[in-house]
Amino acid sequence: MDFSRKLPIGIQDFEKLRTTNHLYVDKTAYIHRLANEGCPYFLGRPRRFGKSLFLSTLKAYFQGKKELFEGLAIAELEKDWVEYPVFHLDFNLGNYAQLSDLEHVLNVQLTRLESQWGKEDSEGTFATRLEGLMSRAYEKTKKRVVVLIDEYDKPLTGTIDNPELHEKIRDALSGFYGVLKTADPYLRFLMLTGITKFSKVSIFSQLNQLQDISMDERYAGVCGISETELLANFEPEIRTLAEKQKKGYDEMLAELKKLYDGYHFCENTEGIYNPFSLLNTFSSGALRYYWFSTGTPTFLAKMLKDADFDIPSLENNVTIAAPSISDYRAGDVNPVSLLYQTGYLTIKEYETMFNTYVLGFPNEEVKYGFLNELQLIYSPWVQQNPDFRSDMFVRELMAANVDGFMTRIRAFFAGISYDLNNKTEKDFQKTFYLLFKLMGQFVQTEVKSAVGRADLVVWLKDTIYVFEFKLAENATAEEALAQIDDKGYLIPYSAGKQKVVKIGAEFSRAERTLSRWVIG
Repeated sequence: MDFSRKLPIGIQDFEKLRTTNHLYVDKTAYIHRLANEGCPYFLGRPRRFGKSLFLSTLKAYFQGKKELFEGLAIAELEKDWVEYPVFHLDFNLGNYAQLSDLEHVLNVQLTRLESQWGKEDSEGTFATRLEGLMSRAYEKTKKRVVVLIDEYDKPLTGTIDNPELHEKIRDALSGFYGVLKTADPYLRFLMLTGITKFSKVSIFSQLNQLQDISMDERYAGVCGISETELLANFEPEIRTLAEKQKKGYDEMLAELKKLYDGYHFCENTEGIYNPFSLLNTFSSGALRYYWFSTGTPTFLAKMLKDADFDIPSLENNVTIAAPSISDYRAGDVNPVSLLYQTGYLTIKEYETMFNTYVLGFPNEEVKYGFLNELQLIYSPWVQQNPDFRSDMFVRELMAANVDGFMTRIRAFFAGISYDLNNKTEKDFQKTFYLLFKLMGQFVQTEVKSAVGRADLVVWLKDTIYVFEFKLAENATAEEALAQIDDKGYLIPYSAGKQKVVKIGAEFSRAERTLSRWVIG
C-alpha cells in the first residue's frame, strides 16, 4: 500500500484510515501481545488520546482483515488470521442528561447486533439481551466472541456533578456489565476503555480477572505518541512547522515538547505527547491549546474549590497513595485521582519507600488551560468581563508602565465580589496566585513558593520586576519595598545585565483591592 502524508485528524476507524491512505503510527505490536495473552482488559486514558482508534484496530484484527495490516508490525508477527464475531459497543454516542439517554444508547447498539445474530422473546433486559447475543454468536460460528466496549464510563463521568442521576446510571450499568462476569465460556477477548475505574460498578468489583493495563509499563505507549514515534513518523511535518514558525528544527522540537509532551502513565517510562494537539498543530501550522479547547473541566475546577485545595501544589507537588490513583469513588471530596485519570495531572515521580506518586501538570497546554479554568471559578467576574486578558498585564510591564500594571491589578481585585476577611483570605491568595501564574504563558514568572522569595518576579528582555505585597493592616507599601532589600530578594538577579525594578504594594481589606504601591 502507498500511504501519503494525510494526517488522521478525527478519524477513529482503522479501516477507513488505512483505505484512505492516512498516516498511521504503528501500534499493532501491542495488539498482537494482548490478543495472545487473551485476558479481559481495562485500559484507562484521557479523552482524545486514541482509545477509540485502538479499539477499532483490535476490531479489524479480530475480524481477520489481514490486508489492512500490510506493512505493519503485526504482519510479521501474526501467522494465523482468524475471523471472530466481534461486538463493538460505543458509549460515545450519548450525552446522558437522563437515564433514558443511556437506555436509548444500549437499545440502539443491541438492536444492531440482534439484526445479525437474532433475539429471543424471553430476553427482556439489556443484560439478558447481551448474554443471548454472545450465546447465539458462539453457537452459530463455533468461535468465541470478542467484546470491545469503548468509553464504558462516559455515562458516569458525565454525571459526577449530578449524584442522583449518577447513582441511577451506575446501577443500570452494573446490571448490564454484570453479565460479562459469567460470559467466560463465550469470550475470546474482552477490552473496556474509559477514563477511570468506578469502583462500585460490578465489572470491577466482581470480575476479578479483569486486567487493568492503564499503568502497566509494557503498555505505557499504547495510546498517544512517544518522542521516538514523533521523530520516526513526523519529521516532514516538524520541518514544515519549523519553517512556518521561523524556528530551527531542534528549537521547534523543544517547543512541541514544552506544549504537548509530558504524560506518564507509569513511572520511569518515556513521555507521551498528546496526539490530538500534535496532529492539529501539524495541520494548522499554529501552536494552540487544541486538546484543552475540546472540553472544559468545570466540574473538576469546582471540586478543587469546594475541597479548599492547595492550588500551588498542582505544579509537581501533589502526592497520592498508589492504591488510590487508578480508582474513583463517587462522592470522593479529594479529586486528585480524577485529575490524574482525566489527563490534567500526570506522574512526575514514584516514591518507592512510601508507595506514593508525585503528580503535576504534564505540559503547558494543560497547565495554562486548567489554571485559566480555575481562575473563572475563583473569580467569576473574569468570565463576565470580555475585555479581561492576562496578557494585558504583561503588556504594561513590557511598556515599562508599572503604574498601569498596578492599576490593572487594582481593577481586577476590585471586581471580585466576595469580601476580603479572615474567612476568605485563602481564596484571595489563590486568586492572586492564579492571576500571576497565568502571566507565565507570555513571560518568565516566579510566584512565591518558598521562604526567601519575593511574592512575584517577572523577567523581561531588559528588565526584571520584583514585587512584594502586604495586607495594609499588617504593613505598608514602604515596608514591603524595604523587605525586598532586607531579605536579599534581589541577590539572584544582581549578576545579570537587566535593569531591576522593585515594587512594594499593600492590599486593603476594607477596599478589597490594591490600595497603594511604591516603586524603588
